[in-house]
Amino acid sequence: MVLTYRNPTSLADQIPSIMSKSTSRPVAVPTIQIQNDQIIVTRWSFAPGAETGWHKHAHDYLVVPLNSGQLLADSEKDSTTLDLTTGVSYSRPAGVEHNVVNINDYEFQFIEIEILNQNEG
Repeated sequence: MVLTYRNPTSLADQIPSIMSKSTSRPVAVPTIQIQNDQIIVTRWSFAPGAETGWHKHAHDYLVVPLNSGQLLADSEKDSTTLDLTTGVSYSRPAGVEHNVVNINDYEFQFIEIEILNQNEG
């Protein structure tokens, strides 16, 4: 997982501290499906009210929602409600610190694809 959290250790080591730094919300669960020298594919599962914790991506990435609903994307500048539709992808550049929260009353999931080594080859 190539995310940069406020204290740079592994994501697994950070889960308890992410929760305590952000809020008392539950923490979303990342499951790495593919990791190689070109991409990292992670399935994120959010219980109702769960969050990722504050982080920033080291690489540009794509998100593919697995169901429709709304997520709250907090950044240091603002908060944005994202209206997401199953299978309708979006992309984001690396480097913006943010926290993503499931504001639905049901589980929300998406696939995140981080693009590594973009300037090579």
